Amino acid sequence: MIDFNNKTVFKLKQDSDYADKVAALLLPDEQVIDSYSSLRDGVVFTSKRIIALNVQGLTGSKKDFTSMPYKNIVAYSVETSGTFDLDSELELYFSSLGKVRFEFSGKTAIVEISKHISENAL
Repeated sequence: MIDFNNKTVFKLKQDSDYADKVAALLLPDEQVIDSYSSLRDGVVFTSKRIIALNVQGLTGSKKDFTSMPYKNIVAYSVETSGTFDLDSELELYFSSLGKVRFEFSGKTAIVEISKHISENAL
């Protein structure tokens, strides 16, 4: 599970192939919007929720999936990349869970993701 006390995830890079790792969890009418990965962990944004995958152990055979529905987001903050600072950030505040923070490096569809969050959370 995401460590809600630590409130951060490793820097994530866009990785369209990473969505395959959560394909078995998707509902029939759920589509992948975008996916990002770090070394082994990653995040997949779908039409209904955010799925975070934490790969555990030396072999990586143990996996922890955390599903965070957009409907439970009460507030969020987006920091886009700039000229010299190419990283962007997304902070999500979930009712009764707390804050989750994702840091992205490189190309990120952060504006499109924030629009999708707004459509589903507001």
